[in-house]
Amino acid sequence: MGPLTGLRVVELASIGPGPLCAMLLADLGAEVVRIDRTEPSGLGVPMDTKFDVSGRNRRSVALDIKQPAGRDAALRLIDRADVLIEGWRPGVAERLGLGPETCLARNPGLVFGRMTGFGQTGPLAQAAGHDLNYIALTGALHAIGGKDKPVPPLNLVGDYGGGALYLAFGLLAAIFERSRSGQGQVVDAAMVDGASSLMSIFHGLAAAGTWDTHARAANLLDGGSPFYDTYATSDAQWVSIGALEPKFFAELVQRIGLDASYIKRQYDRRCWPEMRVAITALIAAKTRDDWSALLEGTDVCFAPVLRLDEVAQHRHAQARGGYIEVAGVTQPAPAPRFSRSQPAQPTPAVKAGTHTDAILAEAGFDADEIAALRAAGAAVGA
Repeated sequence: MGPLTGLRVVELASIGPGPLCAMLLADLGAEVVRIDRTEPSGLGVPMDTKFDVSGRNRRSVALDIKQPAGRDAALRLIDRADVLIEGWRPGVAERLGLGPETCLARNPGLVFGRMTGFGQTGPLAQAAGHDLNYIALTGALHAIGGKDKPVPPLNLVGDYGGGALYLAFGLLAAIFERSRSGQGQVVDAAMVDGASSLMSIFHGLAAAGTWDTHARAANLLDGGSPFYDTYATSDAQWVSIGALEPKFFAELVQRIGLDASYIKRQYDRRCWPEMRVAITALIAAKTRDDWSALLEGTDVCFAPVLRLDEVAQHRHAQARGGYIEVAGVTQPAPAPRFSRSQPAQPTPAVKAGTHTDAILAEAGFDADEIAALRAAGAAVGA
Protein backbone atom coordinates (compact mmCIF):
# COMPACT_ATOMS: atom_id res chain seq x y z
CA MET A 1 0.00 0.00 0.00
CA GLY A 2 2.94 2.35 0.63
CA PRO A 3 5.27 3.74 -2.04
CA LEU A 4 7.89 1.03 -1.42
CA THR A 5 5.48 -1.86 -1.92
CA GLY A 6 7.27 -4.57 -3.88
CA LEU A 7 10.73 -3.75 -2.51
CA ARG A 8 12.26 -6.81 -0.86
CA VAL A 9 14.63 -6.18 2.04
CA VAL A 10 16.64 -8.61 4.14
CA GLU A 11 17.82 -7.22 7.47
CA LEU A 12 20.62 -8.93 9.36
CA ALA A 13 19.65 -8.32 12.99
CA SER A 14 21.64 -5.56 14.70
CA ILE A 15 20.97 -2.67 17.06
CA GLY A 16 20.45 1.07 16.76
CA PRO A 17 20.37 2.59 13.28
CA GLY A 18 20.00 -0.66 11.32
CA PRO A 19 16.61 -1.53 12.83
CA LEU A 20 15.34 2.04 12.51
CA CYS A 21 16.34 2.14 8.84
CA ALA A 22 14.51 -1.15 8.27
CA MET A 23 11.47 0.27 10.08
CA LEU A 24 11.45 3.35 7.86
CA LEU A 25 11.49 1.20 4.72
CA ALA A 26 8.91 -1.22 6.09
CA ASP A 27 6.63 1.62 7.20
CA LEU A 28 6.48 2.75 3.58
CA GLY A 29 5.54 -0.66 2.27
CA ALA A 30 8.79 -2.58 1.77
CA GLU A 31 8.68 -6.28 2.57
CA VAL A 32 11.34 -6.66 5.27
CA VAL A 33 12.55 -10.04 6.49
CA ARG A 34 14.83 -9.94 9.52
CA ILE A 35 17.34 -12.73 9.96
CA ASP A 36 17.59 -13.19 13.72
CA ARG A 37 19.98 -15.30 15.71
CA THR A 38 18.83 -18.68 16.97
CA GLU A 39 19.78 -17.85 20.56
CA PRO A 40 19.26 -14.68 22.60
CA SER A 41 22.07 -12.31 21.67
CA GLY A 42 21.73 -9.54 24.22
CA LEU A 43 21.10 -7.06 21.41
CA GLY A 44 19.41 -3.93 22.67
CA VAL A 45 17.37 -3.59 25.86
CA PRO A 46 15.50 -6.73 27.01
CA MET A 47 11.74 -6.10 26.83
CA ASP A 48 8.49 -7.51 25.54
CA THR A 49 8.53 -7.41 21.74
CA LYS A 50 5.39 -5.23 21.62
CA PHE A 51 7.48 -2.37 23.04
CA ASP A 52 10.12 -2.73 20.31
CA VAL A 53 8.74 0.11 18.19
CA SER A 54 11.65 0.18 15.73
CA GLY A 55 11.18 -3.56 15.21
CA ARG A 56 7.67 -3.16 13.83
CA ASN A 57 6.46 -4.12 10.37
CA ARG A 58 8.61 -7.12 9.58
CA ARG A 59 8.76 -10.88 9.66
CA SER A 60 11.50 -12.89 11.34
CA VAL A 61 13.43 -16.01 10.46
CA ALA A 62 15.94 -17.35 13.01
CA LEU A 63 19.08 -18.87 11.47
CA ASP A 64 22.43 -19.93 12.88
CA ILE A 65 24.58 -18.37 10.17
CA LYS A 66 27.75 -19.75 11.78
CA GLN A 67 26.65 -23.16 10.55
CA PRO A 68 27.17 -23.75 6.82
CA ALA A 69 23.53 -24.80 6.43
CA GLY A 70 22.29 -21.67 8.19
CA ARG A 71 24.59 -19.45 6.13
CA ASP A 72 23.45 -21.08 2.91
CA ALA A 73 19.82 -20.56 3.92
CA ALA A 74 20.55 -16.88 4.54
CA LEU A 75 22.16 -16.59 1.12
CA ARG A 76 19.10 -18.10 -0.54
CA LEU A 77 16.97 -15.44 1.12
CA ILE A 78 19.40 -12.72 0.03
CA ASP A 79 19.28 -14.07 -3.53
CA ARG A 80 15.65 -12.90 -3.72
CA ALA A 81 16.22 -9.49 -2.13
CA ASP A 82 16.57 -6.01 -3.57
CA VAL A 83 18.29 -4.68 -0.46
CA LEU A 84 20.41 -6.14 2.34
CA ILE A 85 20.93 -4.20 5.59
CA GLU A 86 24.00 -5.18 7.60
CA GLY A 87 25.11 -3.34 10.74
CA TRP A 88 28.10 -5.30 11.99
CA ARG A 89 31.71 -4.31 12.53
CA PRO A 90 33.71 -4.22 9.26
CA GLY A 91 34.81 -7.70 8.17
CA VAL A 92 32.29 -9.69 10.23
CA ALA A 93 29.94 -10.33 7.30
CA GLU A 94 32.89 -11.44 5.18
CA ARG A 95 34.08 -13.87 7.85
CA LEU A 96 30.59 -15.35 8.03
CA GLY A 97 30.46 -15.82 4.26
CA LEU A 98 27.85 -13.08 3.79
CA GLY A 99 30.05 -10.25 2.53
CA PRO A 100 29.32 -8.08 -0.50
CA GLU A 101 31.58 -10.04 -2.86
CA THR A 102 29.71 -13.27 -2.14
CA CYS A 103 26.22 -11.76 -2.14
CA LEU A 104 26.67 -9.61 -5.25
CA ALA A 105 28.16 -12.53 -7.19
CA ARG A 106 24.95 -14.45 -6.56
CA ASN A 107 22.58 -11.46 -6.85
CA PRO A 108 24.19 -8.78 -9.07
CA GLY A 109 21.27 -6.38 -8.57
CA LEU A 110 21.53 -6.39 -4.79
CA VAL A 111 21.99 -3.10 -2.95
CA PHE A 112 24.17 -4.05 0.01
CA GLY A 113 23.73 -1.48 2.81
CA ARG A 114 26.43 -1.36 5.46
CA MET A 115 25.83 0.61 8.67
CA THR A 116 28.75 1.37 10.96
CA GLY A 117 29.95 4.14 13.22
CA PHE A 118 33.34 4.92 11.69
CA GLY A 119 32.85 3.41 8.22
CA GLN A 120 34.34 0.44 6.39
CA THR A 121 37.78 2.06 6.07
CA GLY A 122 40.06 4.36 8.03
CA PRO A 123 42.17 3.97 11.19
CA LEU A 124 39.12 3.76 13.48
CA ALA A 125 37.09 1.36 11.32
CA GLN A 126 37.57 -1.55 13.73
CA ALA A 127 37.14 0.46 16.93
CA ALA A 128 34.12 -0.02 19.16
CA GLY A 129 31.99 3.04 19.76
CA HIS A 130 28.55 4.48 20.21
CA ASP A 131 26.61 7.52 19.01
CA LEU A 132 28.32 9.83 21.50
CA ASN A 133 31.76 8.90 20.19
CA TYR A 134 30.84 9.25 16.54
CA ILE A 135 29.30 12.70 16.88
CA ALA A 136 32.25 13.78 19.03
CA LEU A 137 34.43 13.56 15.91
CA THR A 138 32.10 15.76 13.83
CA GLY A 139 31.91 18.94 15.90
CA ALA A 140 28.25 18.27 16.67
CA LEU A 141 28.78 17.16 20.26
CA HIS A 142 31.06 20.09 21.06
CA ALA A 143 28.40 22.52 19.85
CA ILE A 144 25.53 21.09 21.90
CA GLY A 145 25.03 21.86 25.58
CA GLY A 146 25.61 24.61 28.09
CA LYS A 147 28.70 26.70 28.63
CA ASP A 148 30.13 24.22 31.12
CA LYS A 149 30.12 20.99 29.08
CA PRO A 150 28.87 19.23 25.94
CA VAL A 151 25.63 17.31 26.49
CA PRO A 152 24.59 14.03 24.79
CA PRO A 153 21.63 14.88 22.48
CA LEU A 154 20.09 11.43 23.10
CA ASN A 155 21.29 9.25 20.21
CA LEU A 156 19.40 11.24 17.61
CA VAL A 157 22.34 12.83 15.79
CA GLY A 158 24.57 9.81 15.22
CA ASP A 159 22.49 6.65 15.34
CA TYR A 160 19.32 7.95 13.79
CA GLY A 161 19.91 11.24 11.95
CA GLY A 162 23.42 10.52 10.69
CA GLY A 163 22.98 6.76 10.59
CA ALA A 164 19.53 5.33 9.86
CA LEU A 165 18.32 8.21 7.71
CA TYR A 166 21.50 8.41 5.63
CA LEU A 167 21.50 4.64 5.15
CA ALA A 168 17.89 4.76 3.95
CA PHE A 169 18.73 7.69 1.69
CA GLY A 170 21.73 5.84 0.26
CA LEU A 171 19.77 2.63 -0.29
CA LEU A 172 17.02 4.39 -2.21
CA ALA A 173 19.59 6.35 -4.24
CA ALA A 174 21.27 3.06 -5.19
CA ILE A 175 17.90 1.54 -6.10
CA PHE A 176 17.27 4.50 -8.40
CA GLU A 177 20.72 4.11 -9.99
CA ARG A 178 20.07 0.38 -10.46
CA SER A 179 16.97 1.23 -12.52
CA ARG A 180 19.36 2.68 -15.12
CA SER A 181 22.43 0.47 -14.79
CA GLY A 182 20.81 -2.81 -13.79
CA GLN A 183 23.57 -3.30 -11.22
CA GLY A 184 23.60 -3.34 -7.46
CA GLN A 185 26.35 -1.89 -5.30
CA VAL A 186 27.58 -1.40 -1.73
CA VAL A 187 26.36 1.56 0.31
CA ASP A 188 28.91 2.40 3.02
CA ALA A 189 26.89 4.46 5.53
CA ALA A 190 28.96 5.66 8.48
CA MET A 191 27.51 7.65 11.34
CA VAL A 192 30.53 9.96 11.36
CA ASP A 193 29.86 10.77 7.71
CA GLY A 194 26.14 11.33 8.16
CA ALA A 195 26.53 13.45 11.29
CA SER A 196 29.23 15.49 9.54
CA SER A 197 26.86 16.07 6.63
CA LEU A 198 24.20 17.29 9.06
CA MET A 199 26.71 19.88 10.29
CA SER A 200 27.17 21.38 6.80
CA ILE A 201 25.48 24.70 7.51
CA PHE A 202 27.63 25.28 10.57
CA HIS A 203 30.82 24.83 8.56
CA GLY A 204 29.55 27.63 6.36
CA LEU A 205 28.66 29.84 9.29
CA ALA A 206 32.06 29.25 10.88
CA ALA A 207 33.89 30.02 7.63
CA ALA A 208 31.90 33.25 7.34
CA GLY A 209 32.98 34.24 10.84
CA THR A 210 29.45 34.18 12.24
CA TRP A 211 29.81 31.07 14.42
CA ASP A 212 32.12 30.80 17.44
CA THR A 213 33.54 27.28 17.23
CA HIS A 214 35.17 27.54 20.66
CA ALA A 215 32.05 28.26 22.71
CA ARG A 216 28.64 26.76 23.40
CA ALA A 217 25.51 28.75 24.19
CA ALA A 218 27.15 31.71 22.50
CA ASN A 219 25.70 31.62 19.00
CA LEU A 220 22.44 32.28 17.25
CA LEU A 221 21.14 28.69 17.21
CA ASP A 222 22.77 27.07 20.24
CA GLY A 223 20.93 28.90 23.01
CA GLY A 224 23.29 31.84 22.95
CA SER A 225 20.68 34.27 21.65
CA PRO A 226 17.86 35.05 24.11
CA PHE A 227 15.25 34.92 21.34
CA TYR A 228 16.15 31.32 20.41
CA ASP A 229 16.08 29.43 23.68
CA THR A 230 13.93 27.72 26.30
CA TYR A 231 12.47 29.38 29.39
CA ALA A 232 11.02 28.14 32.67
CA THR A 233 7.41 28.93 33.48
CA SER A 234 5.73 29.52 36.84
CA ASP A 235 4.62 25.88 37.09
CA ALA A 236 8.16 24.51 36.64
CA GLN A 237 7.51 23.64 33.00
CA TRP A 238 9.30 24.97 29.93
CA VAL A 239 8.50 26.77 26.68
CA SER A 240 10.55 27.29 23.54
CA ILE A 241 10.96 30.59 21.71
CA GLY A 242 12.51 30.76 18.23
CA ALA A 243 11.89 34.34 17.13
CA LEU A 244 14.95 34.62 14.90
CA GLU A 245 13.66 36.94 12.19
CA PRO A 246 13.05 40.63 13.07
CA LYS A 247 9.34 40.48 12.22
CA PHE A 248 8.87 37.48 14.47
CA PHE A 249 10.92 39.06 17.24
CA ALA A 250 8.84 42.23 17.03
CA GLU A 251 5.70 40.19 17.55
CA LEU A 252 7.30 38.41 20.51
CA VAL A 253 8.14 41.78 22.07
CA GLN A 254 4.60 43.02 21.64
CA ARG A 255 2.84 39.88 22.86
CA ILE A 256 4.89 39.19 26.01
CA GLY A 257 5.32 42.84 26.98
CA LEU A 258 9.07 43.13 26.44
CA ASP A 259 10.53 46.64 26.21
CA ALA A 260 10.07 47.75 22.59
CA SER A 261 13.55 49.28 22.53
CA TYR A 262 14.94 45.77 22.09
CA ILE A 263 13.43 45.48 18.61
CA LYS A 264 16.12 47.61 16.97
CA ARG A 265 18.81 45.96 19.11
CA GLN A 266 17.81 42.35 18.48
CA TYR A 267 21.16 41.31 17.01
CA ASP A 268 23.31 43.50 19.25
CA ARG A 269 25.06 40.84 21.29
CA ARG A 270 25.99 43.42 23.92
CA CYS A 271 22.39 43.63 25.07
CA TRP A 272 21.67 39.90 24.94
CA PRO A 273 22.39 39.32 28.67
CA GLU A 274 19.93 41.99 29.83
CA MET A 275 17.38 40.89 27.22
CA ARG A 276 17.61 37.34 28.52
CA VAL A 277 17.02 38.50 32.09
CA ALA A 278 13.95 40.45 31.00
CA ILE A 279 12.48 37.56 28.96
CA THR A 280 13.21 35.12 31.79
CA ALA A 281 11.26 37.24 34.27
CA LEU A 282 8.31 37.70 31.95
CA ILE A 283 8.00 34.02 31.03
CA ALA A 284 8.35 32.98 34.69
CA ALA A 285 5.23 34.96 35.56
CA LYS A 286 2.80 32.59 33.79
CA THR A 287 2.24 28.86 33.46
CA ARG A 288 3.17 26.87 30.39
CA ASP A 289 -0.50 26.50 29.47
CA ASP A 290 -1.05 30.23 29.89
CA TRP A 291 1.75 30.95 27.43
CA SER A 292 0.47 28.29 25.04
CA ALA A 293 -2.96 29.90 25.03
CA LEU A 294 -1.41 33.30 24.35
CA LEU A 295 1.37 32.45 21.88
CA GLU A 296 0.79 29.10 20.22
CA GLY A 297 -0.18 29.44 16.58
CA THR A 298 1.16 33.00 16.30
CA ASP A 299 4.23 34.23 14.41
CA VAL A 300 6.20 34.43 17.65
CA CYS A 301 7.64 30.97 16.77
CA PHE A 302 6.59 29.38 20.04
CA ALA A 303 5.89 25.87 21.30
CA PRO A 304 5.52 24.36 24.75
CA VAL A 305 8.28 21.93 25.69
CA LEU A 306 6.35 18.68 25.98
CA ARG A 307 7.36 15.54 27.81
CA LEU A 308 7.39 12.27 25.88
CA ASP A 309 4.21 11.17 27.64
CA GLU A 310 2.41 14.35 26.53
CA VAL A 311 3.23 14.58 22.84
CA ALA A 312 0.46 12.35 21.48
CA GLN A 313 -2.19 14.45 23.22
CA HIS A 314 -1.18 17.75 21.68
CA ARG A 315 -3.92 19.13 19.44
CA HIS A 316 -1.65 19.45 16.40
CA ALA A 317 -0.45 15.83 16.66
CA GLN A 318 -4.03 14.67 17.08
CA ALA A 319 -5.24 16.67 14.10
CA ARG A 320 -2.56 15.16 11.85
CA GLY A 321 -2.75 11.64 13.26
CA GLY A 322 0.88 11.96 14.29
CA TYR A 323 0.71 9.06 16.72
CA ILE A 324 -0.91 5.67 16.43
CA GLU A 325 -1.51 2.73 18.71
CA VAL A 326 0.00 -0.63 17.80
CA ALA A 327 -0.67 -3.59 20.10
CA GLY A 328 -1.63 -1.12 22.82
CA VAL A 329 1.58 0.90 22.52
CA THR A 330 1.38 4.54 21.44
CA GLN A 331 4.09 5.39 18.90
CA PRO A 332 4.85 7.75 16.01
CA ALA A 333 2.92 7.19 12.80
CA PRO A 334 4.85 6.41 9.60
CA ALA A 335 6.49 9.46 8.05
CA PRO A 336 6.52 11.24 5.68
CA ARG A 337 2.99 11.46 4.26
CA PHE A 338 2.02 10.63 0.68
CA SER A 339 -0.93 11.90 -1.35
CA ARG A 340 -1.66 8.51 -2.96
CA SER A 341 0.53 5.72 -1.63
CA GLN A 342 -0.69 5.59 1.93
CA PRO A 343 1.20 3.05 4.07
CA ALA A 344 -0.76 0.40 5.91
CA GLN A 345 -1.20 0.41 9.66
CA PRO A 346 2.06 -0.92 11.17
CA THR A 347 2.15 -4.35 12.72
CA PRO A 348 3.95 -4.97 16.03
CA ALA A 349 7.41 -6.46 16.35
CA VAL A 350 7.53 -10.24 16.57
CA LYS A 351 9.71 -12.73 18.42
CA ALA A 352 12.79 -14.07 16.68
CA GLY A 353 11.88 -16.94 14.37
CA THR A 354 8.13 -16.31 14.32
CA HIS A 355 7.96 -16.82 10.56
CA THR A 356 10.91 -19.19 10.03
CA ASP A 357 9.06 -21.98 8.26
CA ALA A 358 6.92 -19.69 6.09
CA ILE A 359 9.87 -17.55 4.97
CA LEU A 360 12.01 -20.57 4.13
CA ALA A 361 9.13 -22.12 2.17
CA GLU A 362 8.70 -18.91 0.17
CA ALA A 363 12.42 -19.04 -0.66
CA GLY A 364 11.98 -22.50 -2.19
CA PHE A 365 12.86 -24.79 0.73
CA ASP A 366 10.77 -27.94 0.80
CA ALA A 367 9.43 -29.51 3.98
CA ASP A 368 12.34 -31.98 4.26
CA GLU A 369 14.93 -29.20 3.92
CA ILE A 370 13.22 -27.12 6.58
CA ALA A 371 13.02 -30.13 8.88
CA ALA A 372 16.72 -30.82 8.35
CA LEU A 373 17.64 -27.22 9.16
CA ARG A 374 15.59 -27.39 12.33
CA ALA A 375 17.06 -30.74 13.35
CA ALA A 376 20.59 -29.36 12.96
CA GLY A 377 19.71 -26.24 14.93
CA ALA A 378 20.54 -24.11 11.88
CA ALA A 379 16.97 -22.77 11.86
CA VAL A 380 14.70 -22.17 14.84
CA GLY A 381 11.04 -21.24 15.11
CA ALA A 382 9.56 -18.98 17.77
